[in-house]
Amino acid sequence: MITEVVNLIGSRLGADAEVRFLGDLAAGEFTIEPVMAGDWLRIAKLVSQYRDLPLGSVDASVVAAAERLDITEIATLDRRHFSIVRPDHTHSFELLP
Repeated sequence: MITEVVNLIGSRLGADAEVRFLGDLAAGEFTIEPVMAGDWLRIAKLVSQYRDLPLGSVDASVVAAAERLDITEIATLDRRHFSIVRPDHTHSFELLP
């Protein structure tokens, strides 16, 4: 997932933003949440349920982790996918920024 984020930042915001993010990551400014063993079935269900979007495993893993951690706010540039998905723990996500 980190490589997906770094690629997105670099491609949309440029190398300077990518370097800043990597520095913040190294400094412990972000918590990295691993995909847990129990998340994989939920990820598969989400990918299947939203196959017409298509919702890929990266976005589905964000949804699964948010559900597990009871998180309702998602920071994303992908408003389309996250505004359509209906998580199990809340009616919808609050999308930031």
